Amino acid sequence: MRRLYSTFAHGWPGAGLLLMRLVAGIALIVREAARLSSHPSIFLTVLSVITTGAGLLLIAGLWTPIAGTLAAVMEIWKVFLLPGNIWTNVLLATVGAALAMLGPGAWSVDARLFGWKRIDIPDRKS
Repeated sequence: MRRLYSTFAHGWPGAGLLLMRLVAGIALIVREAARLSSHPSIFLTVLSVITTGAGLLLIAGLWTPIAGTLAAVMEIWKVFLLPGNIWTNVLLATVGAALAMLGPGAWSVDARLFGWKRIDIPDRKS
């Protein structure tokens, strides 16, 4: 993860990434829960479960490049697969791809697990 991002954004940029992650993750989970309540086919059920998992990972900020890419691919796939308003799918795919490219920000599990650590070395003076 450290190879993908040189830093994990703090301050306002970090807060913006947190907001993007939360909104995208909640939107993915709510849309897929509504789809699952309508008893879809087994194929759409598997697609919805995968998308819900990506939403949960985005909320936590865990494996953000993988979760964002997965959300983007699933939403673009739904543009061609499901009839109806495609713009919600396009928007969620764009946000997922942006999060995969920008990273999770400082307030994420990725930053805690893979972020730069500060090591304080004590002086040799006793």
